[in-house]
Amino acid sequence: MESDLRYYTRRLGAEKLAAARAVTTEARARRLQLVASYERKIELLTA
Repeated sequence: MESDLRYYTRRLGAEKLAAARAVTTEARARRLQLVASYERKIELLTA
């Protein structure tokens, strides 16, 4: 089973790619919200 840190890091990368490929501004904004969420979770795990 993968660690939380590894999971959030993997999801962060996937969401950054999805944001870059997003067709609409709404979709891009939602993906960037997820990016920020994963960044906060990673920061908490590594603090």
